[in-house]
Amino acid sequence: MPNSVYKIIELVGTSEKSWEDAAKKAVDTASESLEDLRVAEIKELDMKIENGKVAAYRAKVALSFKYHGKG
Repeated sequence: MPNSVYKIIELVGTSEKSWEDAAKKAVDTASESLEDLRVAEIKELDMKIENGKVAAYRAKVALSFKYHGKG
């Protein structure tokens, strides 16, 4: 791991089931277009409320991946 550089982005995953599922969806979606994902940190959890009931769980995730520069 010497001389490695990582980029960190924030994503928000949503799920009608759970916060865990929302976080997993964020990581799964990111893995479709990013390589070398390393760490996901849950930054914030919240819920969307509709008509007084929980409609969706949301997880804000900080996700790091290895940065591959030119050359």
